[in-house]
Amino acid sequence: MSSTKQFLITLAIVAIVLPSVALATEYKVGDSAGWTIKFDYANWANGKEFRVGDKLVFTYPVGAHNVFKVNGTSFKDCTIPPLNEALTSGNDVITLATPGNKWYICGVGQHCAVGGQKLSITVLPAGLEAPAPAPSSAKGVVASALLVLIALMISLFTI
Repeated sequence: MSSTKQFLITLAIVAIVLPSVALATEYKVGDSAGWTIKFDYANWANGKEFRVGDKLVFTYPVGAHNVFKVNGTSFKDCTIPPLNEALTSGNDVITLATPGNKWYICGVGQHCAVGGQKLSITVLPAGLEAPAPAPSSAKGVVASALLVLIALMISLFTI
């Protein structure tokens, strides 16, 4: 009986933690194009619902580009911050930690001003009120698995 109780407690903890982990989305900025010049990032971001906890992944060849988080004025003017603030790994992951407007630019040469290599997004608070994902999405699979898990817990408690 003790092992069953431990199993149920573990299952309950997983059921509580899983939804918050499953709801975070990882966005590859620019999709297959990645972080590059002459790409319409406004169009890429259009229709996406960025939320606190989501991640932006900027992929690019090391040395070809970089990523700076800037304010609205620096975004508009393509003002490059100090170089020590640049992300330069070629696989930069930014976790969206707070709601509000966020701006990112490339500081290499004229990539921002001439090449349009800049991204502006609005981050919404974390929450369960996001629109339902497409049936083929991973979130749908996780939600289905969570429902099966809950049903299993209920059946174990009633047996």
